[in-house]
Order: sequence, then structure tokens, then C-alpha cells
Amino acid sequence: MRRFTWVIALVMCLSLVLAGCGKKDASSIVKDLDTALNKLDSYQGVGTMVLHTGQEPQEYHVEVWYQNPHYYRISLKNEKKDITQIVLRNDDGVFVLTPHLNKSFRFQSDWPENQGQVYLYQSLVQSILLDNDRQFTTEEKSYVFDVLANYHNGSLARQKIWLDQTNYAPQHVEVSDSSGNVMVKVDFAQFEFGKKFEKDSFDMQRNMTSWKIESLPTMAPLGETNAAENAEGKTDVSAKGTDAAATSNMDTSSAATSSMGASSPVTDTANSNANAGSTNGATASPSTNQNAGSAAVTPESSSGKAAKKEFGVIEPYYTPAGVKRQDVTDIKLGEEAAVMLRYSGTYNYTLIESHPETQTVSLLPADVVDLGYTLGVITGEEKKTLIWTHDGVEFRLSTADLPVSEMINVAQSVQGQTGK
Repeated sequence: MRRFTWVIALVMCLSLVLAGCGKKDASSIVKDLDTALNKLDSYQGVGTMVLHTGQEPQEYHVEVWYQNPHYYRISLKNEKKDITQIVLRNDDGVFVLTPHLNKSFRFQSDWPENQGQVYLYQSLVQSILLDNDRQFTTEEKSYVFDVLANYHNGSLARQKIWLDQTNYAPQHVEVSDSSGNVMVKVDFAQFEFGKKFEKDSFDMQRNMTSWKIESLPTMAPLGETNAAENAEGKTDVSAKGTDAAATSNMDTSSAATSSMGASSPVTDTANSNANAGSTNGATASPSTNQNAGSAAVTPESSSGKAAKKEFGVIEPYYTPAGVKRQDVTDIKLGEEAAVMLRYSGTYNYTLIESHPETQTVSLLPADVVDLGYTLGVITGEEKKTLIWTHDGVEFRLSTADLPVSEMINVAQSVQGQTGK
């Protein structure tokens, strides 16, 4: 009997040891993730992204392709508006494509290594590896990490990442603000490591024309302009253009990203108006068939060219404390109609809105800013301009004293707003 008791005790101990060996702790998983990231060869992910950064949630279909060492293809489709954009990186540079409008723009940039993206596996794993205070738990089929959000947008504070226990594939991501409100959700319907892509999968021309093919389900529907017959629609931006032009056109809810007006910075003259409140002297980058230069922004009467394309004024629903709108002026931005809103008080800034019809280029360096519903760029140092596009409108927020965090808050608050 005594011997039998010892046998039972030994069996139970072995069972506990074996059970413990089957579970992984956070440190071992982190080590595995580090190894997996270094050996990462390729993957394909498909899912949905929901943004709660505006007054109403916005949903996007996301498809991500990656091939070592630096080939990326990201397709972002606004489900409600049926508008698709593709961000592409290959040996020729970084491209922003709007296939159904037959527009392409090229930049020399190290994107996305210089910024995190919630739908990129590398960004998610890096955020886990870099946060030494990471929180870890397990669920039925998932490892869950709660870590700092490593994004340019300062309003995004933390993120929870669900990884498949079998292969560490991402399943779900939630990014929250400092108050714990979930601002971004990503659900991966499928994720495949070691994906074999065709030789021309990351070719610009193929991606411009293959939106008609069923093998690329996130492309725009049949019946649009044949991209192959209108290849002259593309614009090659010089190396100094960097991310400025590329990212400002990633507004997936806007069909007007074909216009690179969003990437043409308002120069220091325009920025000075943000403080002085002047409506004269602001400049914009030229259209692609011109040399680098500037076009004067001047007040325009209702009978002038600015009246050729009328649109309602979109007012941000957020203004910093102690700031009030001063006035609204109709202006002409180059040959395009535009309006300028001036704000003054604790901070002083101007917001220029336009519907650009001509392509423009930027030769100024810029920093990428994640606005949640789109990406923008900031140019300038002492005097800054934040540029982005949304729903066909190009926005240029210029200031000498508004902090970048507040610039982002203002920019985010135009989402969902309609012209008045």
C-alpha cells in the first residue's frame, strides 16, 4: 500500500512537470518572436480595420503583402465608399497608387521602417520586443500582450495584441488612447507566413492594372479607366520629396488622393500667415509640368476662377482651449479655388482647404504623422505645415506656435465633417 502511494505521488509529480513544460511564459515567447522576426521571409495578411478617431467609426478592408528584404504591398479599401488605395515599396522606391483613377506617385523613402503601422507584423512584434514593462496573459488559443503603442500619433498610448499560440500569427489588435478608449481595431481573417508571391507582385504597373482581376479582391470594380492605356498619369518625385508626398495620399476614404496637392507644402510665407493672420502671400508647390516654384494665394471674388469649383467649408469640431475662429476667406491656391480659415487666441494658425485638380510635387523634406483615418506629413521647423487629404479635400494646417500634438487633434477632428 505504501509502495502504491509512492507510485501515485510520482505519477502526479511527472504530470505537473509535463503540464508546466507545455506552457510558455512571456520571456520565452519574446525570445521566439525575436528569432521569428529575424528569420521573417514573407507573409500575407487579410482583415478589417475599424477607426474610432472621428465622430463615426470608419471601416477599411486591409490586405498586406511582405517579401524580404523590403518589398511591401498594402491595399486599403474604404468599404462604405468602395475606394481603394495601394501603398507599394519595391526596388524603385515607394509608390502610392489610386488604380481606379489611374494615378501613381513615386518617392524615395525608407518607409515603413521609419514608422509603425498597426497592420504590419514587424511593427506589432517590435512593439512587444521594445516594451520591457509589457503585460502578458493567455487565452484559449491566443497569447495576449499589452504594450506601449509605438506610433507617431501621440494620442495612441497602448495596444493589446493577440497572437496565435501555434505560430505567433496576429489575430486581433486594439489600440487605445491614454483614457483606455479603443481608437483602432484590426481583425485578421487570415494570415499566412512563407507566402509565395509571383515575380511581378510588387511591380507598380501590374498593381495599377490588375485591379480589374478577381485575384486582387480589394481592387476597385470593373468599368473604370484603363490604367494601362493612360500610364502617363504617374508622377516621379525626386528623392528629396521623401515621405511628404507619399503618405499624404493614403487617405483611404478619399477618391481625390490622385491629386498630390496634399503633398505640396505651404511654404514659410504661408506659415507666417498663421501668426499674422494675413490672407496674402501663401505659396504652394507647383503642378508637375512646372519647375519648382510657388504660386501666390490671393483672395478671390465669387466671379473669379476660384468660383469655378465651389465646395462647402469644413470646420474641425475641435479647437484648442482659448482659440477661436477669426474669419473665413475665399482664396485662389495657384489656379485652384480654396478657402482659408484663420484661428487666433492661445495659438494662432490657418487651415486652407481645396479640391486640387492638378498634380503637384514637393521637394521639401517632411515627417510622417499618423492621423488614424489617414496619414499626413509635417513640413518646416519653426513654422510648420501639416498636410493631408480626406474625402477629396486637401487640408493644409499652418502655424508657428501650435504644438504638433494639437495639430494632430485638429486634423483628426475634420473626419466625418461635412461642408457648410
